Amino acid sequence: MSTMKFCRECNNILYPREEREKKVLLYACRNCDHQEVADNNCVYRNEVLHSADERTQVLQDIASDPTLPRTKNVRCANCQHGEAVFFQATARGEEGMTLFFVCCNPNCGHRWRD
Repeated sequence: MSTMKFCRECNNILYPREEREKKVLLYACRNCDHQEVADNNCVYRNEVLHSADERTQVLQDIASDPTLPRTKNVRCANCQHGEAVFFQATARGEEGMTLFFVCCNPNCGHRWRD
């Protein structure tokens, strides 16, 4: 895991820099001339700790998005509210487009697909 590194001379942050001739990753200070060879070639690492599913594409406040179309021709199975926003997206593992609904009741937010 990479962490922030600081200059031993002036305590400013060290920034990654490539030394092209030697093909080496360095950490260099922008304040003084201090630089050191990186002990690891990983500059940044982003670990996703959840599984990707349909819910990762739906934001929490999607029901209040004024750009999404709304319908009153559906009824939420969770709270029986009569309004929902809807949009089309590809569902995981399927080739075609799927119609997704999100309940507009602020206390519910139930999601379903058609």
